[in-house]
Amino acid sequence: MMVVVANIIGLAGSVAVLAAYLLLQLGRLGRTDLRFLILNLLGAAGILFSLAFAFNLSATLIEAVWFAISLFGIVRYFLRRRTSP
Repeated sequence: MMVVVANIIGLAGSVAVLAAYLLLQLGRLGRTDLRFLILNLLGAAGILFSLAFAFNLSATLIEAVWFAISLFGIVRYFLRRRTSP
C-alpha cells in the first residue's frame, strides 16, 4: 500500500516539475518567479520520496540536485525581497 502512495506522490512531483517547465515556456512564469521555484522544489521532493521506495542512484542524484537548486533559488528570492527598498 505504501508503495502505491509513494508512486502517486512521485507522479504528482513529476507533474509539478513538468508544469513548471511548461508554464515557463509559455511565458506564464519567470525563472525567478516564486511559484516556479516552489513547483520545482515540491516536484523534486515528491520524486525523491518515491525513490525511497524504488531506489535509483542516477534519478536520486538528479532530483537531490534539482531540489537543492530550487531551494537556493527560493532563498535568493527572499533575500532579494528583504534587501530591496
